[in-house]
Formats: sequence, structure tokens, C-alpha cells
Amino acid sequence: MKYSNATNYALHTMVHLILQPAGNLVGVQELAEMQHLSPTYLSKILTKLTKAGLIESTPGAKGGYKISRTKHEISFLDVINAIEGDTSLFDCSIHHEGCLIENVMRQAEENMKGELQSKLLIDIAKEAESKLKEVKS
Repeated sequence: MKYSNATNYALHTMVHLILQPAGNLVGVQELAEMQHLSPTYLSKILTKLTKAGLIESTPGAKGGYKISRTKHEISFLDVINAIEGDTSLFDCSIHHEGCLIENVMRQAEENMKGELQSKLLIDIAKEAESKLKEVKS
């Protein structure tokens, strides 16, 4: 199982936005340069994050992106679902009632989703911020 590169970039983008002071807008160019991406590619990711209600966009020369929800309620799963969707990772190819293999796979997936839902981006952002301060000291 592997998440797309877009999910990787979305998670890094969200952590960067969470670290911004309240109300601070970050432009797509800055976000793209930070991750060595084309602004066009990152814009597609930002659109998905906006549609999911995780960030909001302000158009114009002084516009940009900011977190649209409380920083303490955004989980890894929220971002993953915004990019990948909320479909099951496993689909039994033999369609029969009560497939034992499918039951095991779905339970494992539910456990993983629970773990990702419990991990908040703010916790990673705080850790990253503290490591950055250590490096600068």
C-alpha cells in the first residue's frame, strides 16, 4: 500500500500552514518553492484541500492560503482523505458473502484509519518548530 506523492506534498503543506501566525496568508509560489514543486502541480493539491474545507484561499496579489479550521482538529486522516478519497484500500475479487480475507483486510484498514485520525498535524508542527529552534540555537 502506498500513498501518492500528492498526499506527501499535502501533508507538508498543511504542516507549513499550521506553523503560520493566525491569519497569515502564504502564496502558492512560496509553498511550491519550499517543496521544489511547480506551482501548477501544487495548485491542484491546494484545490483538493480547499474543497475538503481544510484550507481557504484568498485571491489577488496579496492573497494566498491559510488553515480554515482550528489547528487542533486537523488529523493526518483528514488530509489523506482530501487527497486520496475515502475508498477502501482492499476490494475482494471474489464476491461472496462473509469473505474471511476481506474481513481481515477491512479490520486492518479500520485500525490504520483510527491511528491516522488520532494523529494531529499540530503535534508534528510543534515538534518541527522545536527542532528548528534547536538548530538555530
